[in-house]
Amino acid sequence: MVRRNPAREVRAPRPARKLVTFLPADEAAAVVDARGLAGAARDRDVAVLEMLYATGLRVSELAGLDLDALDRDARTVRVLGKGSKERMVPYGAPAARALDAYLGRRAARSGPVFVNHRGGRLGVRSIHTIVRRAVRAAGVTRRVSPHTLRHTFATHLLDHGADLRMIQELLGHSRLSTTQRYTHVSTARLLQTYEAAHPRARAASS
Repeated sequence: MVRRNPAREVRAPRPARKLVTFLPADEAAAVVDARGLAGAARDRDVAVLEMLYATGLRVSELAGLDLDALDRDARTVRVLGKGSKERMVPYGAPAARALDAYLGRRAARSGPVFVNHRGGRLGVRSIHTIVRRAVRAAGVTRRVSPHTLRHTFATHLLDHGADLRMIQELLGHSRLSTTQRYTHVSTARLLQTYEAAHPRARAASS
């Protein structure tokens, strides 16, 4: 008989963290170009897709964007993220062109950037639907969500030499450890490339 339960000292193993899912550059371009999309809302849908990939915003952040948060001349957007933390995120020329095509000469200076057919704010579920339609139209077979485009944004930045702390700031992560999971993705890709390209690696696996 023991007076103390020895099981209290045993800690459960930590589950392995899954690697984030992202799209290769060609598939990301096919989805965001949205050439297969049609209909009256096509300009809006293309702008939604371009902004998701160009900024890495969370779907709730994109849905919550207001016109006064956009600086279309500077190509930046002011985002209110988790914990009411504000950040500035730039976007590139393709997203700017998509926004211009969608917003046109809209006179309003306030209110939501993305609206539904009734003129109300476009919801999170509708953005998920836009992404699913674009993925099908692009012929991409893997499962893709707005968050996949956020992961793709971060992974492609890292692959092209962006600093991890800059990516942390753009994503609005409070801890660098959250952003560091993208380095695991790049390491996995590095190993795949090495094993495919190095003669000794191929010899060992054959």
